[in-house]
Amino acid sequence: MIIIDGATIVTLDQERRELTSGHVIADGNRIVAVGPGPAPRHEGARVIDGRGCLVTPGFVNTHQHLYQWVTRGLAVDATLFGWLTALYPVWAGIDEESVHTAAQGALAQLARTGCTTAADHHYVFPGGDLLAAEISAAAEVGLRFHPARGSMDLSEKDGGLPPDSVVQDRDEILAATEAAIDRWHDPAPDSMLRMVVAPCSPFSVTSELMRESAELARRKGVRLHTHLAETTDEADWCDEKFGCTPSEYAAELGWTGPDVWFAHGIHFDDAEIKRLGQTGTGVAHCPSSNARLGAGIARVADLRAAGCPVGLGVDGAASNEAGSLLEEVRHALLFARARGGPQALGVRAALEMATLDGARILGRENEIGSLEVGKLADLAVWRLDTLPHAGIADPVAALVLGSPPPLELLLVNGRPVVEHDTVITVDEATLASQVATTQRRLLAKLTRA
Repeated sequence: MIIIDGATIVTLDQERRELTSGHVIADGNRIVAVGPGPAPRHEGARVIDGRGCLVTPGFVNTHQHLYQWVTRGLAVDATLFGWLTALYPVWAGIDEESVHTAAQGALAQLARTGCTTAADHHYVFPGGDLLAAEISAAAEVGLRFHPARGSMDLSEKDGGLPPDSVVQDRDEILAATEAAIDRWHDPAPDSMLRMVVAPCSPFSVTSELMRESAELARRKGVRLHTHLAETTDEADWCDEKFGCTPSEYAAELGWTGPDVWFAHGIHFDDAEIKRLGQTGTGVAHCPSSNARLGAGIARVADLRAAGCPVGLGVDGAASNEAGSLLEEVRHALLFARARGGPQALGVRAALEMATLDGARILGRENEIGSLEVGKLADLAVWRLDTLPHAGIADPVAALVLGSPPPLELLLVNGRPVVEHDTVITVDEATLASQVATTQRRLLAKLTRA
């Protein structure tokens, strides 16, 4: 049993209770008490002094490419299409070892920035059991994991963007995706691992694969994910190839509904936003990546007002070298206000996007995303009594608008993953060295080729 006592607590429960001095008790992997005042004593429990700290639900990352953690810092001034063209040859050299190292590095960084549940979109399969490599990495770091089995079957010779070396045959993709679901997907309420079906994007996937992937996902009872409406180049490509917008194209292929979420969703018009809200289709908002690639600013306030669930994603990691989920909370707020004015998004709404809305996108709002009795013990304890934050009257504003605070404790499924601002499940220094070595090895492969 772990007791956090004397902390400020933002529950994000149905009443949106905020406790200025309260307690949270986790027994095993469940929250068994959340309340004001001192915690009741329990013999043998570990007690965390929460004075000076803010407790929030653990963050939910709804979009990333973990394998890219070992290819950061390349094509840093390119557009999306130029960036992809530069990186595809590098990614063609990934293997189980590089994916495992990259996933450990990226997931450890997510943990250090408050993330307890991570969704990953892996769509490059040059060889080896790459899903197994990242799944084992997630188990070692200790995060709740939603790997999305991505795919590409539309290469340059067929009018797509990816080179032939990184695409697969459609039948091979569908068989491998179904096999991955059968092997790994765990639908249990306290699951640490759930699979997702995730063709990559309109410009790298055929219409047939998009349609058949949706049919497969619904037959197997798993969720659907893809990139959509990220750039004006994509919109121009869809108009030229299909005579419609990316959103209209996806809808024609069965890609709307509460079991679907799109990465980015920047270039939607009013009618498309209304349709997304009416169908409950989600969006993974990736503000830092969108800005890094100059893709634009998503209409977050309008999407939320329409009823569309909008979560946060760090994307990249090659298009977001930081990989910090807390940074996305701040950037989501700042970019929304830069686009829509000072009332476009509040600090608590930004925090909600990182927690409850992300949980809703993954279909887990009844299990994670808020601090309530019976929910899973996924939570973050942020220290706000150091110089950068002491004296900020509103602790939520201190977390969202201030500099990243030390993470005193991160619990995932009731298990400590971060303590005193350090990941305790892996050795950070050793892992950093492995990441650097792996990147050098990948780039050397490219030079030899």
